Amino acid sequence: MSPATSFVSAIGLDVGKKRIGVAGCDRTGLIASGITTLERRSFPQILAEIQQIVRERQVEVLVVGLPYSMDGSIGFQARHVQKFAKAIANALQLPLEYVDERLTSFQAEQLLHAENISPSRNKALIDRKAAALILQQWLDEKRAQRC
Repeated sequence: MSPATSFVSAIGLDVGKKRIGVAGCDRTGLIASGITTLERRSFPQILAEIQQIVRERQVEVLVVGLPYSMDGSIGFQARHVQKFAKAIANALQLPLEYVDERLTSFQAEQLLHAENISPSRNKALIDRKAAALILQQWLDEKRAQRC
């Protein structure tokens, strides 16, 4: 089976208290990149925005970063993300997969520093890059399972 025939279209979400970073992957399923950052508003508004992205990109899987505690446990924030992700996945009738997102925001900030971009002035960009890191991790894991 070639990678092109086994590719599944997915979006990655970095769910925060103020914003949600959204990432998508290319047609080959090899490279994830940030699409947009959504401001947290009402659930129906967020759902409508994500639904539009899902429709446009023909998304088949929702990949959400789960913020485990550093000791690997699921804390308050992770439970909040799970509740939100399940509601979105159910409303969109999409399968939901989680990725350990510990340190993705830190990694995204480091990428901005390397590009001489100020992280403190580009919070939305950090969220998008974190979502791309989450989705890239999922894509890499899927590819490794096929080999």
